[in-house]
Amino acid sequence: MRGKRIYAVWKKQMKDTLKNKAVLLQFVMFPVLSIIMQNSMKIDGMPGRYFVILFATMYVGMAPLTAVASIISEEKEKNTLRELLMANVKAGEYLLGIGLGIFVCCMAGSVVFALAGKYTGLDMAEFLLVMAAGIVISLLLGAVIGISCRNQVTEVSVSVPVMLVFSFLPMLASFNEKIGAVSKYAFSQQISNYMSAVGDPAAKGGNLAVILCNAGIFAVLFGLVFRKCRLV
Repeated sequence: MRGKRIYAVWKKQMKDTLKNKAVLLQFVMFPVLSIIMQNSMKIDGMPGRYFVILFATMYVGMAPLTAVASIISEEKEKNTLRELLMANVKAGEYLLGIGLGIFVCCMAGSVVFALAGKYTGLDMAEFLLVMAAGIVISLLLGAVIGISCRNQVTEVSVSVPVMLVFSFLPMLASFNEKIGAVSKYAFSQQISNYMSAVGDPAAKGGNLAVILCNAGIFAVLFGLVFRKCRLV
């Protein structure tokens, strides 16, 4: 695995992301919504950073997952990926380059969330660290979907339901205890809990064991589909 090839794929992905409005919108929509809602809606009894945490959780469960799944399936369908592999780019180098590109874009959005929530110093660093952990797990799941699907139509039919579960489950759990009993086993719920606890010692933090368990399951799935499913 060579760093130059990984960098080349990363650079290509950054350029393609800026040109692809559908993918770029995913990185912009939720940060912008958080700024608008956070500054325009004030409700008595509502936590000060409610909308920032709400949209940041949706962002973690949606943007990395759908972006990486869409990119991989699209390049498989258009044979762009075949051309890269024929140019001596290894599958691992391609996936790492794509993943790094999406991660950078997602972390740029995470900084916007941090600024919208007026986090500073160690609180900002902790918030961004929690976001980064959630983004990496979401990327891993998105890669599983992208690799295992033959084309974009199949990818959309799989990624949309999965994305809806992980992005909206924490929000629904805040209104329904029965949903909350299920949501606590999702990494996005625990990421949301950790974000809520940043700068608020009285808030209950997340469950690291659940996050690690989710990450482990997705890592095993990734290993299985990477070995059994071809990228081209």
